[in-house]
Amino acid sequence: MSFLELKNIHKSYHLGSQTFPVLKGINLAFDLGDFVSILGESGGGKSTLMNIIGGLDRNFDGSVTIKGKALNHKNEKALDTYRRETIGYIYQSYNLISHLTVLDNVLVSLDMTTLSKKARVLRAKELLARVGLAGQIKKYPNQLSGGQKQRVAIARALASDPKVIIADEPTGALDSENTKEVLRLLNEIASEGRLVITVTHSEAVANAGTRIVRLADGKIESDKRIRQAYDRQDKEHLSSRPLRRLASIKTAFKHFRHNLGTNSLIIFGTAIGLFSVILFSGLGNGVSHYISSQITKVANPQVMSVSRYVKDSDDDNALSMSTDDTPALSTNQLDQLKKQKHVAKVEPTYSIPSATVSYQNQTVKMRYASNWTAASTADAIKIGHAPKKAGEVVIDQDAIAKKLDKEHYQDLIGKQIQLAYQTNKPSGETVTVSLTATISGIGHSDSKGAQVNAVNTETLQKAMQQAGLSTDPTEASVKVDTLDHVEEVASSIDKVKDGHNRLYKTSTIQSLIKQLQTYVNIATFVLSMVAAISLIVSALMIIVTMFMSVSKRTKEIGILRALGESKRDIRWLFIAESLITGVLSATVATVIAYLAQRGINGVLRNLADYTFVQITFRNVITAFFLAIMISLLAALLPARRAAKLNPIDALSAE
Repeated sequence: MSFLELKNIHKSYHLGSQTFPVLKGINLAFDLGDFVSILGESGGGKSTLMNIIGGLDRNFDGSVTIKGKALNHKNEKALDTYRRETIGYIYQSYNLISHLTVLDNVLVSLDMTTLSKKARVLRAKELLARVGLAGQIKKYPNQLSGGQKQRVAIARALASDPKVIIADEPTGALDSENTKEVLRLLNEIASEGRLVITVTHSEAVANAGTRIVRLADGKIESDKRIRQAYDRQDKEHLSSRPLRRLASIKTAFKHFRHNLGTNSLIIFGTAIGLFSVILFSGLGNGVSHYISSQITKVANPQVMSVSRYVKDSDDDNALSMSTDDTPALSTNQLDQLKKQKHVAKVEPTYSIPSATVSYQNQTVKMRYASNWTAASTADAIKIGHAPKKAGEVVIDQDAIAKKLDKEHYQDLIGKQIQLAYQTNKPSGETVTVSLTATISGIGHSDSKGAQVNAVNTETLQKAMQQAGLSTDPTEASVKVDTLDHVEEVASSIDKVKDGHNRLYKTSTIQSLIKQLQTYVNIATFVLSMVAAISLIVSALMIIVTMFMSVSKRTKEIGILRALGESKRDIRWLFIAESLITGVLSATVATVIAYLAQRGINGVLRNLADYTFVQITFRNVITAFFLAIMISLLAALLPARRAAKLNPIDALSAE
């Protein structure tokens, strides 16, 4: 039984309604150890027959059998395995991969064997030494002569240890000396017990083998043995396996590196968009945290503001301010609030609008003040202590203290000031509230424009009573036992009713922070959408580049398919290259973003001692996720197109 047989092979090409027969019933048998030359003129069907034997052409009638078993040309995976395990190709045009070194060109076949990495490299070097190229392994194909390129092709064809070597016009582009060397190597290969099939139109080449099959007009004209075939040698051959994903990534990276200039521009363009997303997200984080920190510095987050519910109120979430038309809270209502679960303390809240501060014949306008409650925080007091005792007051450092004594404002601690402001009685009569208090502390807020002015509650209430005013507050500060219960208590108080009418409206620091953070998030989102435009442009750049890459690498795709790579391997090759672009883009974007964060925070530190750009690990992960998704989406269509290319058409591309 012959090793390889062709049985009744018919092949026709169709152009419109016309049919052009190329092979007309070919029957041939081949044995290992033979060096068979298929001789014929151009257009006689030699190359078509070679493609059928090599498992590249699937559309024909008849059968190809290997050791008596028919090869299923309808099964894509079976053909991939057949080419990977059984066939080695040598081409007239060499078909080396230009962006790979001589060594890497040979390793392409070895990557589909079960050998270890070290063994693959050793075998590649041994084969290159065998063909006389031991000193050329680091060179690229464009640095070799024609004869050297063909010897690399021979080494690559032998790399996976195939049983059949198909040589298509292997000496067509060589001079006489290199022709002799190639024919010597082919005979040597056949003598190892392999089947060598050479397609040629040269009588000299045909006579170098052991058998000549003449093909004319699609038929076997003659089949003549000119010398005895070499002895078959039973030996173990290398085992094959599907291409490793890591091998595809490495090949993709080598092509990426080979076109580093173009790819760098794409990386930079994509990185700009990703950098914007990271930076704007980091800015949003910083601003949100800044707002939260500034509010909690002047207001205790465990304390909420409670006022009477007014049905026509425009904003139930905003912090309440005392107004003339807001109903006051009665003593019974304050007691009702104290009885709510998790409430630790309830204090009346009073606002002092536009007061006059007098000290040693000096007067200063105090824009806003209030009584000291649990809502106030000691963090805002820079010198002294809170006005917790009767007759004490805290004044703002910049707005009041420095205006009273610019050089030695710290010495005001313990000094007495007079404070007066005007307000209206329910009847509309204007009255002046006056009080004398001792400065217990000097406060300062990091928030621009904010002032820290607060009077002891008992002292303010006494002054109000002396002016004939009611001390029933329009707001109350309700302190909750723990921060975790604040939202629960707020919800509970908002649900208190007098019959069918809601009684109270609450406002927490958290609700204000959340509202402000919502605005920040919206602004961040809008800025990120602007950045997304550049990401879309980057994705289009990657798509165009990948399509161009597929067009430029069409022959490479054909070579890889001929070597046994599957459609999935081709898809993964281009996807891997796109992913490399995406990951590197995200890496560059992250580096730039952190550098920008450092620079921006350094500049803004002159305005406020705070880190306004806060890039988190989550922001970076998001950028990498976006980069990978963009790369994958951009690569899908080009990769799919590459995988669908017909290997025969791809190999004939220029």
